Amino acid sequence: MTICRGVHTLLPALVLAATAACSGGNAESKTAAQPPKRPAVPVAVAVVEVKEMPVQIQAIGTVEAYSVVSVKAQVGGELMRAHVKEGQDVRKGDLLFSIDPRTYEAALAQAQANMAKDQVQVQQARAVLQRDTARVGQARANLVRDEAQSTNAQAQERRYSDLLKKELVSHEQYDQVKANADSLTATLRADEADVRSAEETVSADEAAIRSAEQTVRADAAAVDSARLQLGYTTIRSPVDGRAGSLGMNEGNVVRATGTNDSTLLVINQVQPIYVSFTVPQQQLAEIKRYMAEATLAVDAVPSGETKPVRGAVTFIDNAVDATTGTIRLKATFANQERRLWPGQFANVALTLAVQPDAVVVPSQALQTGQQGAFVFVVKPDATVETRRVVAARTLGNETIVASGRQAGEQVVTDGQARLTGGTKVEVRAPAARAGAPARGEGAKDTPAAKDAPATAPAAPGKGAAAKDAAPKDPAQDTPRR
Repeated sequence: MTICRGVHTLLPALVLAATAACSGGNAESKTAAQPPKRPAVPVAVAVVEVKEMPVQIQAIGTVEAYSVVSVKAQVGGELMRAHVKEGQDVRKGDLLFSIDPRTYEAALAQAQANMAKDQVQVQQARAVLQRDTARVGQARANLVRDEAQSTNAQAQERRYSDLLKKELVSHEQYDQVKANADSLTATLRADEADVRSAEETVSADEAAIRSAEQTVRADAAAVDSARLQLGYTTIRSPVDGRAGSLGMNEGNVVRATGTNDSTLLVINQVQPIYVSFTVPQQQLAEIKRYMAEATLAVDAVPSGETKPVRGAVTFIDNAVDATTGTIRLKATFANQERRLWPGQFANVALTLAVQPDAVVVPSQALQTGQQGAFVFVVKPDATVETRRVVAARTLGNETIVASGRQAGEQVVTDGQARLTGGTKVEVRAPAARAGAPARGEGAKDTPAAKDAPATAPAAPGKGAAAKDAAPKDPAQDTPRR
């Protein structure tokens, strides 16, 4: 009886303990079933802008000298002196080289002497012409005089012939008059021959003068040639530019321009300068259309630099390269700072026009999904939503969107990997600039404070947002026994 009564006393106690244990386990499982609230995701944002954006064609260009001059000797001889140093800037007309001039000075002196001698011969021929011209005049005067005497003698001979028929004069008198008339006729023929001879002599004298004058002209040409050859012994720069390396040094014997000639120096004109680049042939019509309206600007960024140099398109090639399907263009740059150098590569941006009201977002804000490009837009309640966009073109670090965005909206530019639609975000403040006031000390007037959304939640661990963000301990909801 004693044992049975003890057993009956223990059973209710065990039942109560089991009931308490079961009720406590249900409370703990209920608390664990509630998921903790996730903290806000820190992100960086940017504001969608509407501004002017250029319509550009990007290409890789090569810098070319405006003109390249290979300096060669036009006469042979010993190179007496080089007046230019390698890499020196030269101006048009500057003396570059001197070749031994003595041989060419002697040739010039000889040519001048020959011309002086032939000029004397011309003067002598002209004197002979004057003498023979005077002889022609005298011969013509004699001819006129003898013609008058012959005419008178012939008239007298006819009178005496009539008188002889009438037997008024003797045969002796008639024969004397007739002989005188015949003599004057012969003299007249001699005078005519003398005039013709004198005229022929004058013609010969004139031909001799012309020949002598031609000889003098040839001598003058020889003098000019000798003087020109002598002038070639001093070589001067034909353009403004920069000298390269010397091909020959002082003391070498240079040859005249020909098959075995050597280049003494190469001068590149770098002010102005060209940048040559190619674009696809499909863009040729558009380029020509814009070029007909205005001069097209070109920005070139040399390798290793970030600041562009501004120039303008001045040349379009006359044919499309059939092997590559491209057309070559050249832009001219003043190159005042000499930032462009022949042979250098440069990034080229050809500006065709300016789009006035372009909707622009940072390129890093664009994400790619199964349905195309999209961005995360920060809503007023500090959550994000996905928004599909149509990207028109990219320029540098900015992308112009044709649709899907409005000016003034904020898009996420960093931290997208942790985002989905409806995720709560915290906008990170931009890095403080040098001299900017610290947070809480005038920060409300800074641009960063103005751009931050008014409804952005506080950081975890601060105020009410910290309570919502921190996960609850399940033991806190467990009822005490």
